[in-house]
Amino acid sequence: MSIESPYRGMPQLSWDMACLGRNREIRGELYPASAKIKRRAYPVKLLRYWFMCHFLRIEHQRRQKPLAVCEIGIDRGQMRRFFNTITRDTSGFQVPVASWSGVDCEVRSNELQDVGYTSLVEADIETSDAWLDRVCDVTILLHVLEHLREPERALATMARGMKPGSVLVGGSPSIPDLFVSVRERQLRQNPHVHSYGHVSKMSLKRIQRCAAANGLVLEFAAGAFLARLSGSWIEDHRWWLRLNLLFGALCPWCSGEIYWVLRKP
Repeated sequence: MSIESPYRGMPQLSWDMACLGRNREIRGELYPASAKIKRRAYPVKLLRYWFMCHFLRIEHQRRQKPLAVCEIGIDRGQMRRFFNTITRDTSGFQVPVASWSGVDCEVRSNELQDVGYTSLVEADIETSDAWLDRVCDVTILLHVLEHLREPERALATMARGMKPGSVLVGGSPSIPDLFVSVRERQLRQNPHVHSYGHVSKMSLKRIQRCAAANGLVLEFAAGAFLARLSGSWIEDHRWWLRLNLLFGALCPWCSGEIYWVLRKP
């Protein structure tokens, strides 16, 4: 990584956090989040979208043109909705988007009509590659890998379809690599896990191995928190968010969630 890299050091500690605290749209009834998240000023659970928005911001600054985005695993459009609220904010957070396609195994078309997707594709990314958007600048893979039985295979498929210079950004729950196989076995033996439940466990080392195996450069990787405590009064304080981010920056290998940027040279 060159010294000019925007990911040098711990940049997430200086990224705008006020967008979470002042964002009234996220607290509105239309945003798909639980009441306990909406009533807190700085909910740690929303860091997943916060990381993605800053990855998009940095990529736009690097390219200096509107981005072509492909988001895999869109659910109810939480990522796109969060991005919309940030770019409508008065903070000056502007990231022009040329296109934003959405891919999911079950597309909820009725709920996503006015969210901002330019196209919607219903596909199982583990059994098909017809959904690949080979012209996009940024592919978002947010909280998807833990739902796949073969995450390495899916990442390899995505890597083959990426155009040179594009990035794959994403994140998932994580644990230390030492415990991945044991925890994964427990998940898959659980008779109550539903068809779209968690069946895999990710770790920093697992992401690093996937990157190396597919010729991708890991430009950034960081954890999100030590303890989430969703809905607690402590989430009304920005210092709690910063403390969690600091822990994730110093100890990404044992953070509760990990977020990363992979670039195809």
